[in-house]
Amino acid sequence: MCGIVAYLGHRHAYPILMNGLYRLEYRGYDSAGIAILNDELKVYKTKGKVSDLEAHIKGKDLSGTVGIAHTRWATHGEPNDINAHPHISPSGNMAIIHNGIIENYGSLKEELIRRGYVFLSNTDTEVIIHLIEDIKINEGVALEEAVRMALAQVIGAYAIVVISRASPSKLIAARKGSPLVIGIGNNEFFVASDATPIVEYTKNVVYLGDEEIAVLELDTELKIRTIKNQEKTPYIEKLEMNLTELEKGGYEHFMLKEIFEQPRSIQDSLRGRLNVQKGIVYLGGMGDYEQKLVNAKRIVIVACGTSWHAGLVGEYLLEDLARVNVEVEYASEFRYRNPVVTEKDIIIAISQSGETADTLAAIELAKRKGATILGICNVVGSSIARATQAGSFTHAGPEIGVASTKAFTAQVTILTMLALMIAERKGTISKSRYYQLIHELEKIPEKVKKTLELNEKIKELARKFVSATNFLYLGRGINFPVALEGALKLKEISYIHAEGYPAAEMKHGPIALIDKEMPVVVVATNKELYDKVLSNIQEVKARNGIIIAIVTEGDTAVAKMADYVIEVPDTEEPFMPLITTIPLQLLSYHIAVMRGCNVDQPRNLAKSVTVE
Repeated sequence: MCGIVAYLGHRHAYPILMNGLYRLEYRGYDSAGIAILNDELKVYKTKGKVSDLEAHIKGKDLSGTVGIAHTRWATHGEPNDINAHPHISPSGNMAIIHNGIIENYGSLKEELIRRGYVFLSNTDTEVIIHLIEDIKINEGVALEEAVRMALAQVIGAYAIVVISRASPSKLIAARKGSPLVIGIGNNEFFVASDATPIVEYTKNVVYLGDEEIAVLELDTELKIRTIKNQEKTPYIEKLEMNLTELEKGGYEHFMLKEIFEQPRSIQDSLRGRLNVQKGIVYLGGMGDYEQKLVNAKRIVIVACGTSWHAGLVGEYLLEDLARVNVEVEYASEFRYRNPVVTEKDIIIAISQSGETADTLAAIELAKRKGATILGICNVVGSSIARATQAGSFTHAGPEIGVASTKAFTAQVTILTMLALMIAERKGTISKSRYYQLIHELEKIPEKVKKTLELNEKIKELARKFVSATNFLYLGRGINFPVALEGALKLKEISYIHAEGYPAAEMKHGPIALIDKEMPVVVVATNKELYDKVLSNIQEVKARNGIIIAIVTEGDTAVAKMADYVIEVPDTEEPFMPLITTIPLQLLSYHIAVMRGCNVDQPRNLAKSVTVE
């Protein structure tokens, strides 16, 4: 992985490809490359950023109306010029770009070496293009058939695009377990990992399905066949994304823009689902499964990273309000255990991108056991949206910053509505309490907006901790997942070691770390466990720890003990994570910027983790 873009048409390919690579930078990568076909096949690639590639090829002949380009996040082989994509065939007549991991590349490579092939890179990708050319020559078949036959031998995940000097008006694209979208223009085609490089050229797209191969050819309609050689009819969809959503809009970074978009993204996630006047909470995408949700004895949430933290908030909400047993599983662990899952269970898969490989694998495992599979994701047409039986989109809009912010609060918003919907149908909360909660939920976007007014204060606070080497985040009850998420944000973008803990667990080990150099962020809102959190703060102060407290407006007790206090608007306990997570996002952002870190593209991270 990480980013694919390709073009076939009547325009100059180079500016379209480079623009696409810049659009895909948010996914995270360590090298970049491009191949242009114009009589000759010209391949240029380099370790580093897209800007390094652009500088590397400045002054080269880049004319041509067909080409492929790639940003790589290293899996097989270190990040360097040789391992960067595209990779060429032994004859130099074909080139490939690839996202994913080929699990049996070792055995395929050994067989090809026995046949006399020489490999230049350490990648699994180079094996694919060697295999395609070997089949094309020895079987005497067309390019698309050679690709199909080669992929029939491949085990693993892939999204590939292949070009060939022998077929200069043709691109071959295929996918399994890694996303690929095809844009259809006026006698031109665009291919990309997601819609961001395509949206400014066409709104007509086809999301390629698993084990499907697309033949893109000038003056010919798009053709799709499966690995088993079955013909498929392309389903053309309309993109809802706008180009303005992919720009920074005057903000210094996408991450800051997306933090400030949360009043709108939460409101968009509520829109059409929350009707306070009629007293209705209804998730239309899950409507056909409403009775199953009401009758469910067990719900299992599977997710990774930030989405897993959202799932933990969902666990508190569903158990407290809807009185249903909930388990939250790391998707990456769930798939390798032998989990007890039955046809009576409901599995809720959460993913920002809808392409997370571990979460997709967890879905497939649960499907085989007969469970009902629902999804919560942010990308229409994504693999998880197609793999689940039903679900809800978060409507957060494109999230370009690798460290998730608005997607997290949008996921929590959906889970909040789900808990309220089930609770109301089951009668596990009183009517008066239900109406009280939905009225308050309607106010959350405005309260998030008010919280964002703390930005300058938090920026000044961040200056005091630029040189910190460790942080501890503490929370209790529904704010424990907020502590985990706050610690993750700081780790992801500032590279400061940080850990989140339930506040009561601090004395069972982590308290040994606390000294006068240790900043401890405590989510101490004035709710049910407030007195308990006060005790935990006193334990930290007794060991000279530095307390940064997130409190509700008007708090006085914590303010007397804490070194620094951030006051947020008060709200009902179940909705507190939607408020308290905001200052933690801002604190992480400002510390990272002051440390000179690339907050939109943190090192070693990828936005859409499409490999195991």
